Amino acid sequence: MSQSEQHKRETRRNAIAAAIILLGAGVALALMPRIVLGLGDVSPWLGFGAGVAIILSFFAVFWLRARWQKRRSR
Repeated sequence: MSQSEQHKRETRRNAIAAAIILLGAGVALALMPRIVLGLGDVSPWLGFGAGVAIILSFFAVFWLRARWQKRRSR
């Protein structure tokens, strides 16, 4: 496999991964108000914690993916 084909394949994989991550994050963020309000009825702290967890998970996924890519490129 030529280097150009390998680069195209890797670019396509990265684009697909980013699309899946953004789609998942979009769904989570769209449902977040319902989740937070539902859990907030049980406990305000639980609702707050769920909101923080949803927001942080978006960044955590990209952070973990960057670490995986870095380790893979060594």
